[in-house]
Amino acid sequence: MPAETLDPARLPAHVAVIMDGNRRWARSRGLPAVAGHKAGVDSVHAVVRAASRAGIKALTIYAFSTENWSRSKLEVGALMVLLRSTILSYADELDREGIRLALSGRIEDLPSPARKALRAAEERLKGNKGMVLNIALNYGGRQEIVDAVNRALASGASRVDEAALSALMYSPSLPDPDLLIRTSGEMRISNFLLWETAYSEFYVTDTLWPDFREKEFNEALLEYQRRERRRGK
Repeated sequence: MPAETLDPARLPAHVAVIMDGNRRWARSRGLPAVAGHKAGVDSVHAVVRAASRAGIKALTIYAFSTENWSRSKLEVGALMVLLRSTILSYADELDREGIRLALSGRIEDLPSPARKALRAAEERLKGNKGMVLNIALNYGGRQEIVDAVNRALASGASRVDEAALSALMYSPSLPDPDLLIRTSGEMRISNFLLWETAYSEFYVTDTLWPDFREKEFNEALLEYQRRERRRGK
């Protein structure tokens, strides 16, 4: 029986990913948590490349939540250093692939070195015409909705509809995700894109994020193509 292949006409336009399992991957090997986060960067490279070359229009990855600040200062500090070094070294590859960078979350509250590196990369890549890589950093779904409502109030609005509130979200130019992938087998949404994933297809895999590569990503796309999207109908 021939292997199932992706249908370019039925790809999700926007894929979102909860990258879970870095710390579990490290613990299983007797390594510190930061080793898992470093291994997870390789999966980011592989999945971004696979998504771009498959023809996905936008890829959102959940890199750091508002709740992650509660982790140890050592781990958070190491994550911020890793974030800065990764974006500095990764910008060249993103540029070669024609990928544009977008950022979702309270970016201005990040440590200055990481924030400046991210904003510089965002500016450098803003003219690219390929896939949008949207990184959710210092991000919380409830916080995003609260921030959108506060922006509406600050503008003088007395009431808003869905379209008006959608336009005030962190990345209003992106379509809602068609597919949400979560690694590590956890069956929860973890305060991620609560507004935007109202009708997203969910795909959960037991694979830990550092082991999730192009093969696993394509399996998620194939599963998406097997489904009939009803959007509440």
